[in-house]
Amino acid sequence: MRTTHYRFKQALLGLTLVLSFGVLAQNQREIDVDSQVVTEHKTTIKGSKVTYSATTGTQPVWDEEGNAVASLFYTYYKRTDIKDDSKRPLIMSFNGGPGSASVWMHIAYTGPRILKIDDEGYPLQPYGIESNPYSILDVADIVFINPVNTGYSRILKDKEGKLPAKDKQQSMFFGVNADIKYLAEWLNTFVTRNNRWRSPKYLIGESYGTTRVSGLAQELQDAQWMYLNGVILVSPTDLGLERDGPVKAANRLPYFAAAAWHHNKLAPEYQQLALEEFLPQVENFTISTLIPALTKGGFIGAEEKRQVIHQMAKYAGISETAISQNNLDVSPDFFWKELLRDEGKTIGRLDSRYLGIDEKEAGTSPDYNAELTSWLHSFTPAINYYLREELNYKTDLKYNMFGPVYPWDRSNNHTGEGLRKAMAENPYLKVMIQSGYYDGACNYFDAKYDMWHIDPSGKMQDRFSFKGYRSGHMMYLRRADLEKANQDIREFIQSSLPSDGQAAEYAR
Repeated sequence: MRTTHYRFKQALLGLTLVLSFGVLAQNQREIDVDSQVVTEHKTTIKGSKVTYSATTGTQPVWDEEGNAVASLFYTYYKRTDIKDDSKRPLIMSFNGGPGSASVWMHIAYTGPRILKIDDEGYPLQPYGIESNPYSILDVADIVFINPVNTGYSRILKDKEGKLPAKDKQQSMFFGVNADIKYLAEWLNTFVTRNNRWRSPKYLIGESYGTTRVSGLAQELQDAQWMYLNGVILVSPTDLGLERDGPVKAANRLPYFAAAAWHHNKLAPEYQQLALEEFLPQVENFTISTLIPALTKGGFIGAEEKRQVIHQMAKYAGISETAISQNNLDVSPDFFWKELLRDEGKTIGRLDSRYLGIDEKEAGTSPDYNAELTSWLHSFTPAINYYLREELNYKTDLKYNMFGPVYPWDRSNNHTGEGLRKAMAENPYLKVMIQSGYYDGACNYFDAKYDMWHIDPSGKMQDRFSFKGYRSGHMMYLRRADLEKANQDIREFIQSSLPSDGQAAEYAR
């Protein structure tokens, strides 16, 4: 039964409220530079009724001369039965790519409305949206932001009606540091316009969005004087931290083991264990045995190499021959092709629970990403329907699930160090990492490695936490993990809110 009510539909013209700084562009493919559409709703979260407003709109990006050079599309959910929002947390949410819209976490994770999918995340027809009984909107307001060229966000033309040259676009928007700089400015404007300076503030990012929010944590403090209470990293990338060579190769094994466990490719001694019991021994082997073995390269002793290959094969669920022929350095692409080769199937990259069928069983990598085609199957119709028909935002612009943002400048990525510095400067700031065990693109053990190495001193380790889930990159698509992951965010928020009178200081 649907619990969300919509008061602002075209059939009820008397209750329609459109607040805009310009006229909403319904009949042209140009972005409205500065606009708002506000609708009112109610839902039930964790058994309690929640009333909220949803603001969909666009807000400019300004250059140093005060000219609007781009406009970002956003959706802002605000609980309306809260009288004083000075203690009400604000979550600022980004997806990744780079070049990905905010759609993924918006309508499948933390927002009040989510996809109609089955309990494991597979698409169902007819496509649609339903209430999210686990949304964190009961404890925090949320704004979902689409960076330039994603969603409905676009670069603006100049006075002559021309877009900036490609190299100018890259220097302004399309790079690790350019992205962080303009988004920090945009967030300052958003927080100011919505009177949220007193609110506790959090960033959440998924995949490349973790690079984005790690850098934003420092940029917001250093350039906008905006201090955060928490940063949530969902399926994190490398954050500019070095983990090449033997570490890069070895860190894949715990993920291989998790995927093999899921597909019942392990010996009974491992298969009978709960996943969370099994993985620690694989992690220990990776750190204590595999990394040292890989470090020796071609000069490893024959017997040691044989023993390492034997144990790797037992953990990864593939043959000793395959591991030996890859010199112990098994690529993820090969693993996705190899694990179920004898069954005529491939496994997914971002979520290895998903299965694919290739033209040929031979080869070293799958023909396509089985999980991504499934996701686009359900997300694309849903977001286009939801924004237009339920949130009343009408435009002829194409909603870019993945937008043109390349070439992306990845140089000078020091976002992990930026996050460490932000934490050091701000005793309130805590970090939580969320990873799916079956994510082969941003594997969970790399995420743990990031957490261990963001602060080499170890002095802030009590301000980090890690949560793992029996799903993939978008762990929230699995119903059980949707509930668990939202509850983990809810508890993280509650644990990172200082008590009244608690000073931001380091005790002696």
